[in-house]
Amino acid sequence: MVRRVSELLAERATESFLGRTEEIAILLRMLETDGDLAVMHVHGAAGIGKSSLLEVYAAQARAQGATVVRLDCRVIEPTPRGFTHELASAIGHGAEEANEIADRLSQIGGRVVLTLDTYEVLHLLDTWLRLAFIPSLGDNVKVVLAGREPPNPAWNVAPEWQGWFGVLSLGPLNDDEAIDVLMRAGVSEPDSIRINRVARGHPLALKLAASTVAQRPELDLEEVAIPTVVRELTRLYLADVDDPMTRRGIEASSVVRRTTQSLLGAMLADAVPHDLYERLGALPILEYGRDGLIMHDAVREAVAAALKASDPARYQDYRRSAWRQLRSEASAAAIADLWRYTADMLYIVENLTIREAFFPSGGQHLAVEPALMEDEGPIMAITRRHDGPRAAEVIEDWWERTPHAFHVVRDKDRSVVGFYCMLDSDQIPRASLEYDPIAAAWMAHLDDVPAPERQRVLFLRRWLCKDGGETPSPVQAACWLDIKRVYMELRPNLRRVYVAVRDLPTYAPVAQELGISPIDNAHRKLDGALYHSAVLDLGPGSVDGWLTGLVATELGVEEDGVLDVGARELVVGGHRVGLNKLEFGVMRHLYEREGRAVSRADLVENVWGYDYQGGSNVVDVVVRSLRKKLGESASVVQTVRGVGYRFRGA
Repeated sequence: MVRRVSELLAERATESFLGRTEEIAILLRMLETDGDLAVMHVHGAAGIGKSSLLEVYAAQARAQGATVVRLDCRVIEPTPRGFTHELASAIGHGAEEANEIADRLSQIGGRVVLTLDTYEVLHLLDTWLRLAFIPSLGDNVKVVLAGREPPNPAWNVAPEWQGWFGVLSLGPLNDDEAIDVLMRAGVSEPDSIRINRVARGHPLALKLAASTVAQRPELDLEEVAIPTVVRELTRLYLADVDDPMTRRGIEASSVVRRTTQSLLGAMLADAVPHDLYERLGALPILEYGRDGLIMHDAVREAVAAALKASDPARYQDYRRSAWRQLRSEASAAAIADLWRYTADMLYIVENLTIREAFFPSGGQHLAVEPALMEDEGPIMAITRRHDGPRAAEVIEDWWERTPHAFHVVRDKDRSVVGFYCMLDSDQIPRASLEYDPIAAAWMAHLDDVPAPERQRVLFLRRWLCKDGGETPSPVQAACWLDIKRVYMELRPNLRRVYVAVRDLPTYAPVAQELGISPIDNAHRKLDGALYHSAVLDLGPGSVDGWLTGLVATELGVEEDGVLDVGARELVVGGHRVGLNKLEFGVMRHLYEREGRAVSRADLVENVWGYDYQGGSNVVDVVVRSLRKKLGESASVVQTVRGVGYRFRGA
């Protein structure tokens, strides 16, 4: 009897995977014709076996005739654009519109399963998936989300999801399953029983123990928490790695999000990158991903913590070398590939203010959603509670003019507990500014210091928590997390964000850390209260360039050849060099179009302010002066033969 390859693959996956029979059965029941569940959220601690479970489930679902599409959230830009691009690539569809891709996904099979692994990194996209994308799928599509954290309560309490959404919590393997795992790895039954008393069925701890016990038959761990067991097993595993270069490769891999040959070459100058990459890929603690080798999170945290404690200088050297390599690669990356470098930079950052703003740790218990018309009452009640009557009238006016600019924060009971209002400067009628002195001051500043053409500017007009107002709180954190989602959606065209706060002492330290600068002549009083205005200028590199600069500051790395727009100075070799009006104009025009060839005619028109007639060498004279001031960094201003010039960051 001829058997299908899908059946053989399912058998092989099942044979190498032990336990979880009940969980797999629950997932397979989603495929039944009378099954109501459309979405299942699988969650469990790091190393508990979520990815392995999805792999086996996918194989068995295919064996039952379902079409399975698997996405790894670690490689997805957390924006609708990034998600739809990744899904379109996975199903071989050229469309980029979410509705078209949803339709196509529904048509690729009679029963379709979409799995999203490592879902915790898609916090920024959770609301869009819940409110927009998943509801647009056909009823023949089942979605499985797998991540560390439990689902946002909005999935469970929203009336429209009742009966359609399920939760599957993964715990440790039972004793029989755990002992079977160890014995199949070559550990004797007595040792398997002894080890499992400590590992307690935790799959990652079992895997590490199986790799270590052969060299250490005396392995003995105290009855401690699983994270401690994983750390200790990781330490023992590394101690048994005989080759010094492999050990250094493991250490270097622990400080980056993904390990590539180019990063290995940058961090370990004496390594043969290809050879080391292959050796690392053969280790049980790393696995091949689409963008490089991925070290298991729990192991990576253990290795990095040990390295930082034992040799902080080497730890910093790895991070600095990785930063330089990533900056170089990002400068030449296509827009579609920028996200991976953004995520890489965010991983290097240790500043919790920055990391939590994009990748929050812990579960998210609040949902941020576009405001509905019935949310006007709660929004205005919150505003009047914390702001004066004149300030509340301004917010009410913005609601009447631009309700789409408002987002609300909902708690587990779906009550509005906060909101923010953010406007696109290009979509604000000038007449509406007469009623809002703060937004008018921002627009005046924007007129005085205009953003480059085609660059976007946002006015974050107000954000408030029901109970705490402006005071930092989980509600405020939820607002800022959603605002970072907007940052990601608008990159690489987002240039500035204007904000206003009353409680300046609370926010000033964080603002300074993030590069947010006060606008002294834009502070305004409403109802006797002073609202302090500030602006975050992300620079010509938009969000990615801003993050690169923040990491550079944290690492103590100097970015040579960077233009300080505010000071009208070059920053070269740690020194500042002043520029005259024409030098600054030419440098800024090139700098803000990094990587693009700019014609002499374009420079003359935008810097000198008149039409280029040809034959004039005014541009060349200024460029020669700039290169002289740039010194050893002069090569950042490149000549494009027959066209003009191009700025290429060092």
